[in-house]
Amino acid sequence: MAGGEIFHQPVMPDEVAECLDVPGGGVFVDGTVGGGGHARVLAEKLSPEDLLIGIDLDTEALRVAAEVLSGVGPQVELIHGNFRSLSALLAERGIDQISGCLLDLGVSSHQLDAPERGFSYRFADAPLDMRMDPGARRTAAQILNNDEEGDIARILRDYGEERWARRIARTIVRRRRDQPFKTTGDLVDVIKDAIPAPARRKGGNPAKRTFQALRIEVNRELEGLREYFEEVIQLLRPGGRLAVISFHSLEDRPAKQVFRDLSRECRCPPDLPVCRCSGPVVRDLTRKPIRPTDAEVSMNPRSASAKLRAVERL
Repeated sequence: MAGGEIFHQPVMPDEVAECLDVPGGGVFVDGTVGGGGHARVLAEKLSPEDLLIGIDLDTEALRVAAEVLSGVGPQVELIHGNFRSLSALLAERGIDQISGCLLDLGVSSHQLDAPERGFSYRFADAPLDMRMDPGARRTAAQILNNDEEGDIARILRDYGEERWARRIARTIVRRRRDQPFKTTGDLVDVIKDAIPAPARRKGGNPAKRTFQALRIEVNRELEGLREYFEEVIQLLRPGGRLAVISFHSLEDRPAKQVFRDLSRECRCPPDLPVCRCSGPVVRDLTRKPIRPTDAEVSMNPRSASAKLRAVERL
C-alpha cells in the first residue's frame, strides 16, 4: 500500500469508514477514487460477495488505485469516468441500487505535487494545465489566453472568492497581448503585480484563490453538484449512505443544503395548507460537519479545511 499512501493520504479515513458502515454489504461506490486510499479503508470492511466501484477522471490515479486495491476482500471495478455519470455507469452494469457512496471533492496530493499537472503555484516552471482528465478539452492556459476579461473576472470571483478579481483579470489581459501564458510562474507574477502589496502580506499565498478558481473552471467541478447529490440519494437503498468530503465552502454548501432539505419532516411549499409529501427522505448523520482532529492536521496539513457530511436513506 506504500505507493498509494504516497499518491494520496486519505482524509479522516476512520470517520469515513464509520459513516459508510452499512449492514448487509452490497455495492459501494467511491466516486473520486484517486489513489485508492479511502477505497482501501472501505474494502477492509467488505466481504467477497460485495462490489466496490471506483471512478476517477485521472488515469494515473486509477493505475495506482489498482495496485492499492489488489487482493482486497470484495470484488473491485475501476472505471475511467466522471462521478456525475454514476446513474448511467451503474445502469450499464445492471445495478439500480447501491449501499454506499463516497465523494472526496478535493484535488489529490499527487495532483498538487506533480509539477507537470500545473495545479500548484509552488512550481514556477510548470505548464498551466490543471486538467484532472488529461483528455479534457481546455487547459488553464487556454482560458487565460482566450477568454474575455469579464469572464475571467467572473471565474476568479465566483470560484475563488477573490476580492481583486477584476484587477487580476485586467492585468492578465494586458499581459497576454505581448506574452501568452504558458507556465504557473507566469500567472503567479501577474497576480503579485495586480494585488496591492498590503493585501499580499496577509491571508496566505496571494495566488491560492486564483489557482483554485481556474482549477474549478477547467474541471467544471461545481457544475450540477446539488442535482448530483440528489441523484445519488435516489440510488441508495433504504439504509444506504452517502458521505461527502469538501475542502471549501463552494463545495460544502450544496451538500449542506441538500442534506438539510431532504431530512425535513415536511418538504411541501410553505403556502400548501396540507402536507402532501412523504416526509423526510434521509436521516442527517452529521448535523454539523465532522472535522479532522488536531493530530491528523499536524500529520497532514492539507486536511485542515476538510469537512465530512453524511446522510442515510430512509
